[in-house]
Amino acid sequence: METKITSAGKEVIIGEGRPTVLIGERINPSGRKKLSEALKAGQLEIIGSEAKAQVEAGADIIDVNVGGAFGVDEVAVLPRAVKIAMKAVDVPLCIDSSSPDALMAALKVYKGKPLINSVSGEENSLTRILPVIKEYGAAVVGLTQDDDGIPTSADRRVAIAHKIVERAGKIGIPPEDIVIDCLASAVGAVPDSGLIILETIRRVKAELGVNMTMGASNISFGLPDRDLINYAFISAVIAAGATSLIVNVAKVRPIVLAADLVLAQDKRARRYIDAYWQRQKPQ
Repeated sequence: METKITSAGKEVIIGEGRPTVLIGERINPSGRKKLSEALKAGQLEIIGSEAKAQVEAGADIIDVNVGGAFGVDEVAVLPRAVKIAMKAVDVPLCIDSSSPDALMAALKVYKGKPLINSVSGEENSLTRILPVIKEYGAAVVGLTQDDDGIPTSADRRVAIAHKIVERAGKIGIPPEDIVIDCLASAVGAVPDSGLIILETIRRVKAELGVNMTMGASNISFGLPDRDLINYAFISAVIAAGATSLIVNVAKVRPIVLAADLVLAQDKRARRYIDAYWQRQKPQ
């Protein structure tokens, strides 16, 4: 199953057997004081520089999120941020908001077919977000959580994934336009969370066949040497069936390329070798 995301001049395809698609996570004010303060001050130029840096690091898609900054009018700022990102880079965007009004404002100015992050299994989200996705012909990330929160079992997460795909289908959104987020959670707080995520990925792949993503670094929250945990997790989830990841691309791209190579998703090792030679160039 192929999920096609486009900008005005570029197409990115998320799909099994293809190289893992990397969604750059850095345009998100949560935990980033400098970005949050710039957004509150209306200084949106930082959006363009962040987008360029991530594309230079190898991002295939750029996530744009302005909703985590206190006091920011998301309906007004999100479309401006999308315009700046589109001007700065030619890759497709992942427009990140839970506000239908902000999403509609951003979708009106977007050129292409974006990925929307996100809808969930919560009734309010399904009712308000899915019609927006249908109206604008976008693709959407489906979070495996519902009105009871994030499930602690693979069974419930898989059931929510089915619910999202079924509800989307009822209003004409095809499964290829849904990317399920199996929701990585901190292994330091829930020791078997890694196993739950891996089981969820395998079952969603087997039962629904849709593409999958997640914010990979959540797995290591609260633990030392987080990068080591993230690298191990990334390799495991790609092997299990995740076809895209929301990550700090500059840190993890070499690990993803190595995993893709081992899993026969990089024919003749071209991407791995090209990236190696790029790293050898004087900075």
